Amino acid sequence: MVLYRFYCVSMDRTSLVAELNRRGLRDEALAGPLYKRLAQALTSLIQEGLLKPGTALPGERDLAEVLKLGRVTVRTAYRDLMAAGALESRHGSGTFVSSKVERMEQSLWRLSSFSADMRSRGRLPAARILSREINAPSPEESFLLGLGGGEPVLRLDRLRLADGLPLAIERAVVPVKFLGENAGGEGSLYDALASNGHRPVRALQRLTAVTLDASYAAMLNVKAGAPALLIERVSRLEDQRVVEYTRSHYRGDAYDFVAELRIGDDHE
Repeated sequence: MVLYRFYCVSMDRTSLVAELNRRGLRDEALAGPLYKRLAQALTSLIQEGLLKPGTALPGERDLAEVLKLGRVTVRTAYRDLMAAGALESRHGSGTFVSSKVERMEQSLWRLSSFSADMRSRGRLPAARILSREINAPSPEESFLLGLGGGEPVLRLDRLRLADGLPLAIERAVVPVKFLGENAGGEGSLYDALASNGHRPVRALQRLTAVTLDASYAAMLNVKAGAPALLIERVSRLEDQRVVEYTRSHYRGDAYDFVAELRIGDDHE
């Protein structure tokens, strides 16, 4: 059997099924449909290193037969894991555990949007909207953006992806007055701002080392407690008005932030 050859280095077929069931696959007391439980169980195997990056997964039919599941259940679990970046489909070859994220260097001195940065690297940017609302700013947002309490803001939470791989979770807060008719939050916010004549030209950002909680880790396809970089950025227009406040969690295994330093005039 294909499935046995795949797992024989670490577990036989019986222990594989037992392991998947132990992780909640058959527990009816747990919330969520069966395909979600299967997806979470496979995610756990990936995060714990039992399924290595680049490893070929069994076909839908094979896995469905050995687990006594419907093929649609397995197909839906695979589809969700592909959407999350945990799995990838290779035409004519099958389904594989996604390869590890290639580390990228990001300059601390260059102001650009996520989309523009990914396109400059030859990668396909994408965003999955987690939440989107137009509302009054919080007291902190009013202070950071220099707004009166009655001025609405677009508050946009997005999962940022490149070539289907999740790289960052971003919250952007932008005064609606700078977006005009583009306040829906679709596409690049920087492009939307630029189309209204309000492209940011400078920014102050702060980097903090953090660890990811379970919910953020799941969205970024890493283990809970994995290291991340929290980046808070306040961007300004040419006339010094604040146009954007963002708070982003970047995967620690994906980014190296670099800066060029020069010796000052007061050196000895």
